Amino acid sequence: MKKKRMLAVAALSMTAVLMTACSGGSGSSTGGGSGEASTIKLGGLAPLTGNYAEYGKGFQIGWQMAIDEINAAGGVNGHKLEIEVKDTQGDAVVSSNMATNFAEDESVMAILGDFTSGACKANAEIVDRYGIVQLSPTASAPDYANMSKYCFSIMGRQDGEAPYLARYILDKYLGAKKIAVIRVDSDWGLSCYENFLPTAEELGMEVTVEKYASGEKDFSSLITKMRSVNPDVLVVMDQGDSVAAIFNQADAAGWDIQHVALGPGTSEQLIGQLTTPDNLIVTSPFFFDENDETLTKWSSTFQEQSGFAPTIHPACAYDTVYLIKNAIERIGDGEITRDAIQQALDQSENTGITGALNFTEDGDIVRNYMICGVENGKWVVLEGFDYANE
Repeated sequence: MKKKRMLAVAALSMTAVLMTACSGGSGSSTGGGSGEASTIKLGGLAPLTGNYAEYGKGFQIGWQMAIDEINAAGGVNGHKLEIEVKDTQGDAVVSSNMATNFAEDESVMAILGDFTSGACKANAEIVDRYGIVQLSPTASAPDYANMSKYCFSIMGRQDGEAPYLARYILDKYLGAKKIAVIRVDSDWGLSCYENFLPTAEELGMEVTVEKYASGEKDFSSLITKMRSVNPDVLVVMDQGDSVAAIFNQADAAGWDIQHVALGPGTSEQLIGQLTTPDNLIVTSPFFFDENDETLTKWSSTFQEQSGFAPTIHPACAYDTVYLIKNAIERIGDGEITRDAIQQALDQSENTGITGALNFTEDGDIVRNYMICGVENGKWVVLEGFDYANE
């Protein structure tokens, strides 16, 4: 597989030559290829504080769960793994500064994270210049992974999930025709909306949209505007605390309308924040099936360490560590370098706890989606993967 590199223009190529001393081509793990046991260091980028803290903390725990398991089983080709996690606060500028710190540290063999597509895209030029993998558990912007051969993601893409929201939740499941969309004003929020709108218009929907700055607390004016158009459904496109804040403020205003969200997944913390949780429907590429013994055991272990139930986000974080492990195994007795990890990862086909993880030519994966909702304060699958084929 030859992965696309949109950033490989002449200016960056010259920069890469000048940066050879600190690039992935020369970086290697201590003892790599010598037969000596060593520690392979990974860098983790996650919003441990701020609006997306639930997801960042989930990343941190999911990564460490995988590393603890791998090390307890003897490591990878005799090498142990470790990860240093930096708090990016959900801010792309902070994330880029920390990505640069990891990239300039030759002991760091790969970067896991960040959470948002915007942060990952901001880091793309950095990882391309230094030649180090950035493997995100959750970046879903369609134009992220093909920015560099070093950029990867396993969440799936918004050009798959956002059209699914329009076609199968709003149209087929709810029969809605007038849609109110309130979205976060971010790269991710824009990607969601731009990939949603063409399908919504194709289906004859009348869409009204408003946006808000990340971290906004008062949504009363937006709710008033949206209520005035008398929509059938209120859709929120965001992943943090704002999702609950918008729906709760709509409830407080006495607005009786179906709530739909794209982004938060089946978050247990979200249920606890909502005043009317049973009114919520979301898209999801994954669900913790209580009848699946492996998933149940994994979920229980995660809850013991985190204090909250997992969504797909920490499960994807967990899977990213095993993808790195599998890539290192493919290197075998060869020297473990940043470029060797990229090449082995690029050619890999795997299965994780979140399903098949087979990279496309761009460096991301294709996922299927289901419809999940809350009933009696508990997440349930309303329609499974087959709903899109019926």
